[in-house]
Amino acid sequence: MKMIEKLSDMIEEEIGDAEKYAQCALNHKEDNKELAEVFYTLSGEELKHMEMLHGQVVKMIEAHKKEKGEPPIEMKFLYDYLHKKHIEKVAEINVMRTMYKG
Repeated sequence: MKMIEKLSDMIEEEIGDAEKYAQCALNHKEDNKELAEVFYTLSGEELKHMEMLHGQVVKMIEAHKKEKGEPPIEMKFLYDYLHKKHIEKVAEINVMRTMYKG
């Protein structure tokens, strides 16, 4: 399950980068539209990377369930906590991305 921990760290990095790019898109929307579009696109790409990594975590958890049954309660608690945190942060990023397009 060390790989899930590593993937969770990578997911957080992707979310952080998506947020950074979304904020840059907003910051440069008026003064450099072309650059702002690049930042907006990069933000979306980072969210795609996050989704790909999350998909792998889900597959690993499902494989664990098939092979060994339910994961330990501590692992499930940690996953649920991090997943909720990630969902909330992505929602904030999507608000920024919507503000940019609005």
